[in-house]
Amino acid sequence: MKHAIVVIACALATSASAFAAEGMWTPDNLPKQELQAKYKFSPPAQWAEHVQHAALRLAGGCSGSFVSPTGLVLTNHHCVNSCVQQLSTAEHDFIKSGFYAKQAGDEVKCPEIELNRLDTITNVTDRVKKATAGKSGEEYSNAEKAVKSDIESECVGKDSERTRCDVVDLYHGGVYDVYKYHRYQDVRLVFAPELAMAFFGGDPDNFNFPRYDLDMGVLRAYENGKPAKVADYFPFSKGGAEENELTIVVGNPGGTDRQLTISQLETTRDVDTLHALLRLSELRGLIEQFRSESAEHSRIAQNDLFGIENSYKALRGRLEALQDPEVFSVKRKQEAELHDFVDADPARKAKYGAAWDAIARAQTTYRNIEIPYQFKEGRGSFFTRYFGFARALVRGADERKKPNAERLREYTESRLPSLTQQLFSTAPVYPEYEKVKLAYSLTKMREWLGADDAFVKDVLGKQSPQALADELVDGTKLADVAVRKQLWEGGSAAVDASNDPFIALVRRIDPQARAVRKRMEDEVESVVDINAELIAAARFEKYGTSVYPDATFTERFSFGEVRGWEEKGKWVKPFTEIAGAFARATGFEPFALPQSWLDAKASLNMNQRLDFVTTNDIIGGNSGSPMINRDAQVVGLVFDGNIESLGGDFWFDERVNRTVAVHSGAILEALHKVYKADRLANEIEAARKH
Repeated sequence: MKHAIVVIACALATSASAFAAEGMWTPDNLPKQELQAKYKFSPPAQWAEHVQHAALRLAGGCSGSFVSPTGLVLTNHHCVNSCVQQLSTAEHDFIKSGFYAKQAGDEVKCPEIELNRLDTITNVTDRVKKATAGKSGEEYSNAEKAVKSDIESECVGKDSERTRCDVVDLYHGGVYDVYKYHRYQDVRLVFAPELAMAFFGGDPDNFNFPRYDLDMGVLRAYENGKPAKVADYFPFSKGGAEENELTIVVGNPGGTDRQLTISQLETTRDVDTLHALLRLSELRGLIEQFRSESAEHSRIAQNDLFGIENSYKALRGRLEALQDPEVFSVKRKQEAELHDFVDADPARKAKYGAAWDAIARAQTTYRNIEIPYQFKEGRGSFFTRYFGFARALVRGADERKKPNAERLREYTESRLPSLTQQLFSTAPVYPEYEKVKLAYSLTKMREWLGADDAFVKDVLGKQSPQALADELVDGTKLADVAVRKQLWEGGSAAVDASNDPFIALVRRIDPQARAVRKRMEDEVESVVDINAELIAAARFEKYGTSVYPDATFTERFSFGEVRGWEEKGKWVKPFTEIAGAFARATGFEPFALPQSWLDAKASLNMNQRLDFVTTNDIIGGNSGSPMINRDAQVVGLVFDGNIESLGGDFWFDERVNRTVAVHSGAILEALHKVYKADRLANEIEAARKH
């Protein structure tokens, strides 16, 4: 890892003028001249519009795409893992056995998945900046939230059930766009392989290559009780992409920090990442202990452990990168170059010069309130679904009485459909597991805030964390969807009259939680937002929009090619084959192939490519992204990056950063020969021929 980071530092020091695979480009600002120069590819407007509409966002944090005219959606297994687990029971564990709807009527609704198709992008920069001009602190924060809520409400209109609108900050406030989506909330599971094949190699192979995973899942979007009819979708290329061929990834990278100031990067390194790793490592041990107690406990907690292990490994890689002094040296050089550009002109210096120091002061404030914020407003103290239900009900009753522009952002009219989908989820809740998680998080609250903290006393009183967890879980009725609906629909009167212990807890502590949230918004976020806008304006003066914005969990295009890389003096080939999975198998987890693959071995094409790597620039949130060729055909399904890419939050180096994808041919091979999923495979292939 150290070697890779040094290479990155060298690459960052080179000229930025030469076009490389680096870049997560918005659909309305593609690097057309550079693509033509390097790949002889000049995508017309119709191509970009088609690709934009065929790609999808899973609102919970992944990407996907339509692959048939009847709403068939391709994404990753780990993006549908929660749905698969929620539909499972002790008698039918689809995580282990896999799931396939042999008939259309067997497709089952996922309790909590929402799909978003990006329809339009509209620039609203002038309106937002006019509303916030001359304001600071609380006044700025309130004005910014109000104008965003107004824009989103106007965009959605009266069709909130099918339309979602988000005001998106690009270039850290340099540009504001409103993204209008078509919303699909009736999303049904069609296919998922066994976890043993979707995550073959487990944590040892995670963020590594060679890989031999079939990390795929298939959903279908429904409207009015029928499969959705869509005009834009991606046909499959069975042959996939060859070495050095252009590949395009279209997805929704969650967030990058490539344009943060040095003071912000130091906070990320010294506070956020360290604290997150400490909590994740302890939580991993807790859940592993719970899972070891029985097969049913193992099933119940599988999805949580999967997410924790993935996050831990990713954050550890980012921390190692941020601790490398050469990387910070390059970042300081980049910041100094922009700072020198500002200082060189008195007018620019007067306008932008103080922004970096203002952000640095805000970081000091952040460090002082980060722990109280995490344990009072965040999930640090109450790691249980019951508390999430209770807070949504209590705050929802209060916020919905206010004018839309004055509400907390998550309770504005445009966001209520997503909130209520989670609130009314039919996913099962397991009381004994919730007790374990809640008792643990209450213990951590007391440890981090201190036994004398007023908030801790309000929560625990004279009780132990375990005793309070038992009392709360045993006394609540919030596991019942009907109860949650009754409270939501009853509004303040119903919530105020409720004696549910979780409702009572939220009512009691919510003033303190809101207070620390308000301080974070007014003293940290608003200060950073205002001054990040100034730095963005300075960057525009120097570079224009020839640079891409940091990722914002909105649709981005990434351009790269199929290519291996050199690691420790050895060339890593870009492809793996099905034969390699059988060679790697040991019969023991996590290298145990499922029985379905062992049974199908004789019929499989062992030379069929299974996984491959490209130079595309991705980050978390790109999971499930379609990888297409210049003809907008699916050649792969993005599911991972290599170990060198873990620092991709902060930089990109084309020489070693790689995207890992499932080969399109492997998907069809497995569907036909392993899973006998001919109905599904035929639909995909028919779309290819259409």
